[in-house]
Amino acid sequence: MTASLQIRPSRPTDSADLVAILHDTFESTWRPQITPAAVAAYQQGNRPAAYVAERGHLFHVATRDGVVIGLVDWQDDFVHALHIHSAHARSGAGTALMDLAEAEIARAGFATARLETDTFNTRSQAFYAARGYIEKDRYPDLEWNSNLTTLLLEKALLRP
Repeated sequence: MTASLQIRPSRPTDSADLVAILHDTFESTWRPQITPAAVAAYQQGNRPAAYVAERGHLFHVATRDGVVIGLVDWQDDFVHALHIHSAHARSGAGTALMDLAEAEIARAGFATARLETDTFNTRSQAFYAARGYIEKDRYPDLEWNSNLTTLLLEKALLRP
């Protein structure tokens, strides 16, 4: 029997799990798409630990059997990150976390939710399209210095 999914605010004790999730999604999603120089810069900078240290207290997490399996981070109307550990992909965690983020964005008075993904990430594009997101813009992804293209997606929200 599958344990039920729980969504809660992150805790300081989640930091190692959050960093592990970010490393996992880097390896499974980003590493195959970026240059060796970008991989080296990522590894040298320990970007996941810095991101968790800066914003981890704002995350909401998905847990199953007490294990953190995913995270969402948003501010105002912008979803900065949605990451699900690859071992838990397609488990409903991403849907539950986005449901929360969109509800809270709407509750804060915003008419739309916005986020970015890259053109190579067809799985995330399909996930967001199924949720009603549409492409609003595309531009060079400067973060990875790997000739990628970022998509800005937006969804109209129902206000509570």
